[in-house]
Amino acid sequence: MIHTTNYINTFIEIADDCTISHAETPPEKKTKTLASLQYEQIKKNPYRYPSDDIIFECYAIKNNISESEKQQEKTQFFSKGQPFLRSSPLAKRYGFGIHHNKEGKAAIFAVDSKEYQNFLSDETIKKVKAMRSKKK
Repeated sequence: MIHTTNYINTFIEIADDCTISHAETPPEKKTKTLASLQYEQIKKNPYRYPSDDIIFECYAIKNNISESEKQQEKTQFFSKGQPFLRSSPLAKRYGFGIHHNKEGKAAIFAVDSKEYQNFLSDETIKKVKAMRSKKK
């Protein structure tokens, strides 16, 4: 069975325990973090990729998977459930909401942006919260 992380017409709000009120770009480090990889992937390509492609591409980069190995690795990767973008540090820690459009393609929006507020008030879009960083 192939699992998917894709959402359709859904907005992932920042986590309840996210402590910032202005979105922050994930810091650059010698080795790219998952947050910085996801940020680059989505920020540079808004509404170009669905969640599955974003999550797998970041996994492939972190694990040095070659182009020739990608298809086989992707099948294996999605043969078990994978964390959704609801668990992304972008929404848990850095203050970005993640919108998935009607085609399931994702874009990010800063918590302090007009677009973020528009998604919250749009009755036609399903809303889900990012996962909390700490258990209650």
